[in-house]
Amino acid sequence: MADDFSFSIEQSLGLVTEGKGGWNLELNLVSWGGRPAKYDLRSWSPDHQKMGKGLTLTKEELIALKDLLNKIEL
Repeated sequence: MADDFSFSIEQSLGLVTEGKGGWNLELNLVSWGGRPAKYDLRSWSPDHQKMGKGLTLTKEELIALKDLLNKIEL
């Protein structure tokens, strides 16, 4: 039997893009299974009860990604 799946959006940090059907790509601080919150980038349904695949990062990983993105010329 699978463990209980639980999550809590501790802080909404911002909307990246608005998607079809009300699903939005968001950056949030999310606690998964009662563990300390991590930075999380994924699509969420309008009521935040359903989610798409995403990326979860520690603070250190997010800092490294930010540094890398700042070096890219767009």
